[in-house]
Amino acid sequence: MIQPTTNPTYTVISNHGFAEIVQNSFTQQRSLHAVSTFNADDVICSFSAKETLSQPTYLTVQVEEEKHITLDPEFLQYINHSCNPNVFFDTTSFLLIALTKIEVGDEFTFFYPSTEWNMAQPFNCFCNTARCLHQIQGAVYLDDAVLQHYRLTDFIQQQINKR
Repeated sequence: MIQPTTNPTYTVISNHGFAEIVQNSFTQQRSLHAVSTFNADDVICSFSAKETLSQPTYLTVQVEEEKHITLDPEFLQYINHSCNPNVFFDTTSFLLIALTKIEVGDEFTFFYPSTEWNMAQPFNCFCNTARCLHQIQGAVYLDDAVLQHYRLTDFIQQQINKR
């Protein structure tokens, strides 16, 4: 856990009620951090589609086979990936849900393959968690045995059931 408001390596960019965007002074990477405490299964906020696209981009969340959305509120785009996530984007109810207890200062993270079947920009993961998968490309590339440890959107679950 970091304390964005007191840690000199982080600068608060903007506050959004329950969360704030912070920027790492060394990497310039931005992330979204809690300014409120949440318990597992708490609804953190609702979201909607600011824009709908037929192809994925770096900033979209997949909701159907050829339906990818940019997020509204836009600041949710700063929720980064972790192989041990603490939030889940429920793309059926359009709710952001806490998966674990989240304390003030904790970074919000989600498991990208929980919403993405085949990602536009795969990347190497360095989350350093015990479950780190190292290469993140989308759910299509992961075994069912790996995916069963994660909460997945209805769309991703449907895609798995089709395999």
